Amino acid sequence: MLWPLGLLVRLWGMSLRFETPPEDLRNYQKKDEPISMVLWHNRLFLAAEIVRRYRGGRPAYALVSASQDGAWLTAFFSLCGVRTVRGSSSRLGREAASALVEMVHAGHDIGLTPDGPRGPCYDLKPGVVIVGRRAKVPLLLIGGDFDSAWRLRSWDRFYVPKPFSRVRMRGELVTADQLADRDAAMVRLRERLIAINPDPKESPGSG
Repeated sequence: MLWPLGLLVRLWGMSLRFETPPEDLRNYQKKDEPISMVLWHNRLFLAAEIVRRYRGGRPAYALVSASQDGAWLTAFFSLCGVRTVRGSSSRLGREAASALVEMVHAGHDIGLTPDGPRGPCYDLKPGVVIVGRRAKVPLLLIGGDFDSAWRLRSWDRFYVPKPFSRVRMRGELVTADQLADRDAAMVRLRERLIAINPDPKESPGSG
């Protein structure tokens, strides 16, 4: 059942026109060491295409809940070219954090949604900083600004970019030593993620 959906998502993603400034493109293509990709939950549609276009197919692991729902998501991600680590995605507990750090030390990229899986939207949780400090690799803050997209009626107002539409991509690197002060780092990361992920103004009742 998932195979046709996975194929559709891959073809859909390939139809998008990514526009990336040269400096941001260099950040996306940094391959001398693994990176931790950080993006808001409502931009997850872009994840597989980011791995394909910018990371050259380098293995990337995302944290997925150990629940039955997570099993379906793991199967779906595998069809889209993204691997998973099973764990407590709601709280990013010690076991889940350790599993992600192990993936980094094995030379793989990882991906985190700091407001997932249940929100609130754009509420950055400390797990992204904790994992970054332990893994000692750069964080890549991912931005996506959509020219044309549908927004779902989910808690995060999930973005589904329309086929063949343009997406302006941003990518900012944050080094591990910039995470030394956890509270200050959390404030800074949230500010930058919001800045590079602008939401369009919506009229009342739209969506």
